Amino acid sequence: MILNKKETKSIRSAFGKALEKLGHDNKNIVVLDADLACSTQTQIFAKSFPDRFFDCGIAEQDMIATATGLASQGKIPFAASFAMFATGRTYDQIRNSICYPEFNVKIVGTHGGVTVGEDGASHQALEDISLMRGLPHMSVIVPADCRECEQVVRYAAETYGPMYIRIPRTNVCDVFDEKYKFDFFKAKIIEDGCDATVVTNGETLAEVIEACELLKNQGYSVRIVHAPVVKPLDDVTIIESAKKTGFVITVENHSVIGGLGSAVCELLSEYCPVKVKRIGVNDRFGQSGRWDFLLDYYGLSADKLAKSIKDEIDNHLKK
Repeated sequence: MILNKKETKSIRSAFGKALEKLGHDNKNIVVLDADLACSTQTQIFAKSFPDRFFDCGIAEQDMIATATGLASQGKIPFAASFAMFATGRTYDQIRNSICYPEFNVKIVGTHGGVTVGEDGASHQALEDISLMRGLPHMSVIVPADCRECEQVVRYAAETYGPMYIRIPRTNVCDVFDEKYKFDFFKAKIIEDGCDATVVTNGETLAEVIEACELLKNQGYSVRIVHAPVVKPLDDVTIIESAKKTGFVITVENHSVIGGLGSAVCELLSEYCPVKVKRIGVNDRFGQSGRWDFLLDYYGLSADKLAKSIKDEIDNHLKK
């Protein structure tokens, strides 16, 4: 593991470059966008393979329907747009045209969470993971850095079935080194500890790592579990961690309803009942502002997380 928050890279560019690289290897890969190729970075693929790129305009429902048609003919479509539009505006098409017949379509939602920033509440997807993980046959993946994103995109291209990949607008720091291997079926224990287990993914992983480093200096021992695959969740690692620490905290740049926190609560309530504290956006919409301000405002910055995790551990240990 490496963590240098002073150096960041565009995870959207990593996504676009991964698609372009795969395009050379597999001629069945096609890419669709909804008039946002510059923002989603699918333009990288479009420049190399203009005959396999389809800009559907501001018509996300048509984009999903077109992707389904291409999949029915053996193509491997990646359909990208802002997470808000890729999942919300297109829910009916995803449910009935992709998931019900189980077509091999990959949906990529960029600009997920409050870190969309100045675009405000209308563009900040805080419900997308909830929408997608509730659908039969749909897998949901939230990579944490550029290296993991590249591996996730390759996995999606090589694996049959509907998938939703969620990435942020913000640049991200490297978390994993060149030895890292994404495992669809296995969450990764980043740090071991005994006071509590923190389960997270995506861009909040770096914030959690920094927060727990601050807490380590104060004598706290926290187990960090990175769960990039929200569905299907790695039940074994989550349950084992809950049994070890007896207390679980989830952190996500998403509503606390329906996302990673809900998935963990559903699992543990049935197989290992322990206290779970969900940290995320508390059943409200986002707002306009600088991405770093909003991350802090909603309690997802390293400093705010360090305080919240410390307080939760202290309260738990008192009981």
